[in-house]
Amino acid sequence: MRKYLLVGLGILFITLVSAQKKDQVMTLMFYNVENLFDTESDPKIEDEEFTPESEKAWDIEKYDKKLDDIAAVVKELSQNELPEIIGLCEVENIKVLEDLIQAKDLKRGNYGIVHHDSPDFRGIDCALLYNMEEFRVTSSEAIPVEFPFDSTLTTRDILYVEGKTSDNETLHLFVNHWSSRWGGEKESEPKRLYCAVQLRMAVDKVLNADPDAKIIIMGDFNDEPTNRSVFEMLLANNKRKNAHNRELYNLMYDAHNQEGKGSYNYRGSWNMLDQIIISRTVLKDTKGWHCGYEDGKIFKADFMLYHDEDNQVSVPSRTYGGPNYYGGISDHFPVYLVLTKDK
Repeated sequence: MRKYLLVGLGILFITLVSAQKKDQVMTLMFYNVENLFDTESDPKIEDEEFTPESEKAWDIEKYDKKLDDIAAVVKELSQNELPEIIGLCEVENIKVLEDLIQAKDLKRGNYGIVHHDSPDFRGIDCALLYNMEEFRVTSSEAIPVEFPFDSTLTTRDILYVEGKTSDNETLHLFVNHWSSRWGGEKESEPKRLYCAVQLRMAVDKVLNADPDAKIIIMGDFNDEPTNRSVFEMLLANNKRKNAHNRELYNLMYDAHNQEGKGSYNYRGSWNMLDQIIISRTVLKDTKGWHCGYEDGKIFKADFMLYHDEDNQVSVPSRTYGGPNYYGGISDHFPVYLVLTKDK
């Protein structure tokens, strides 16, 4: 009898320790998944290139492979337990998200979905997946981005989600996919400046209501941490001292300055387009959820990489290059943040 009692107490202890460890960490990731389209043509958007009849010959087999590959990246990023919160961009619709969370590597994540259709002409949107046991969504909003210099231009909305963690702490999350550099970096810069203005206004609205609000911004900004849109308009930097409480902290800023680091590789040059930016309150060492100055990370694993013939260059293995199917996962690496909480 005593033997069984000791075994039972041991199991209880292990369970309690596991639960405690789970409560003390929360992983948030962002991933540009490079054109996650279903195979059906939607007459409301320009998605014809991702159909079986198109030059790309996008079919169910390729679609299912991409879903499984994205799920494998998410699983590999956080091996012990799946990330609690996942921001995504370049997703076509709610259907692809529903299919994604049913992939074998993600089913146990118990994910809910936040998604709003955006006015992007190709139909690609931002979205948020969240573990429904660890995070409860209290509100969400699609923040439109308008360009006063050209009212005919459209781009992705900024996704804003407010929610509470399992211990009832409020987090404010923004998922972004700013206008691309198509047509030239300088020529397209005004569009990203206006994306930054819209995001900054939304952030200020949150901070005006609660100066101690914990804000986490993630996305593909199509600009570097040192570009005007992020550094000047959004007021995101890497100051560790004497920063105003309205200034944001860019967790990817320092990595941007390191040789050979980035989330995206363009013609052999690394770019830190994918970033995680936080309010200063997330940096405070409190009993709530917080992180350190160097806790923004880029994730890559060998199965995500393309190696050149000489094995000298390893870059994200993309799904397509023009009409050519390469069978990779995405042309971006995901970025992530692990929050901790003191007991």
